Amino acid sequence: MTSSTLKTAFLMTLLTVLFIALGGILGGRGGVIFAFGIAMVMNFFSYWYSHKIVLKMYRAKEASEAEYPALYSIVRNLSTKGSLPMPKVYIMNNPTPNAFATGRDPEHGVVAVTTGIMQMLDDDELEGVIAHELAHIHGRDILIGTIAATFAGAIMMLADWARFAAIFGGFRGDDDEGGSPVGMVVMIVVSILAPIAAMLVQMAISRSGEYRADERGANLSHKPKALASALAKISGGVKQAPMKNANAGTAHMFIINPLTGKGMMSLFSTHPPVEERIKRLNALASKIG
Repeated sequence: MTSSTLKTAFLMTLLTVLFIALGGILGGRGGVIFAFGIAMVMNFFSYWYSHKIVLKMYRAKEASEAEYPALYSIVRNLSTKGSLPMPKVYIMNNPTPNAFATGRDPEHGVVAVTTGIMQMLDDDELEGVIAHELAHIHGRDILIGTIAATFAGAIMMLADWARFAAIFGGFRGDDDEGGSPVGMVVMIVVSILAPIAAMLVQMAISRSGEYRADERGANLSHKPKALASALAKISGGVKQAPMKNANAGTAHMFIINPLTGKGMMSLFSTHPPVEERIKRLNALASKIG
């Protein structure tokens, strides 16, 4: 088990504990269960249909092997090498270099790349990127992200209810201390801090997933330096020409954040620093030989 996998397991546990702790502070078991149920239904729908939504959002079209034989060859060879089902291949007509993977499981995997990334990268670099995306599919990162989103969504929902109830004096905990002035102040503070904490944990899970996909993808392609070179090129390309139609809610799906992120602290980033990813890949290259 890799350090990134252990970190993800720890963060998922932390998110669960945060949800239970907030429910304990609120004291309303019925509300906790209801919030979690709503969040689960919303994210269950997202889990089953998000791939269709995001592909339409970016106007991605399924690529034909006749039109993109080199790309298909890379995807097929890596899938065979990794004993993975052949994913569907989509093309986004966008000059910004980038790529993402989606699909609820390996049997329904989708790899989407922009026209910009195909023009910018050589075959080895593109192979490194595709291997990274296949690692996301194989690692069921969509499922992990959905579970994290379920807990984070439930926490945010509970926090909204708690803040509303505290402000209007309608909150009562099991021990009935929630109605006191001190209890209401505590509840307002908790309702503000809990969603922030949940968001930070969710983003940390996303960053951990990127490290894990880098490592697994590099081991699959046996070309960690090619992936490192691709990340440097993609990052530079995104800085020069950010994706105009990119949605912040789907930024975490891409191999590099398609938004510039100016003024945003790294703490709130869905992706780890590119420099650190390149450093790790170069270290892995020395290890692989």
